[in-house]
Amino acid sequence: MRVIEESHVAPTKAVKANKPAGKSGTAKAAVSYSISELAAEFDITTRTIRFYEEKGLLKPTRQGQSRVYSAADRTRLKLILRGKRLGLSLEESRDIIEMYEPNHDNSKQLTTLIKAIQDKRRQLEHQLRDIEIMMQDLDESERRLVEALEQRQQAS
Repeated sequence: MRVIEESHVAPTKAVKANKPAGKSGTAKAAVSYSISELAAEFDITTRTIRFYEEKGLLKPTRQGQSRVYSAADRTRLKLILRGKRLGLSLEESRDIIEMYEPNHDNSKQLTTLIKAIQDKRRQLEHQLRDIEIMMQDLDESERRLVEALEQRQQAS
C-alpha cells in the first residue's frame, strides 16, 4: 500500500541529526515522532497506536520510557488507517504493507490491494442489495399494518 499516494507531513520535532562517523559533510537528519504527535496528526488516540504496536504493526524504539516512532512507522500507521477506511482487516493491511519492497516493481502488492478492494466492493454491493430488500419489506409491512389499523378504527 505504500506505493499509493503518500503525502508527507513535516514532523513537529526532529529528535537528532547524526553525522556518519568518519565522514565530513552534511549531517543526515533522523526524523522521529512521539506517540502524542502521531495521535494528533492522524486524529486517533494513543491507545490506538499502542494497540497497533501490540499487534506488531508498529515497532517504535525506546528512549527511556518514551516510544520513538520513525518516519517508516508514521508511513505504516498512515497505511494501516487507509486500509481501515477501505474496510480491510488488520491482517489484510499487514500482508499488503509487508509486500512493499523499496526499489522493486511492487506489482504483486498492487494486484493484491486491487483484489482486496474489489472483494470489499462486492461485499458492500451485496449488503446494499440486502438492505434495499429489507427496506422494501419494511415499507410493505408498515403499509399493511397501517391499513389494518385504519380498518379497525373504521369498524369501531
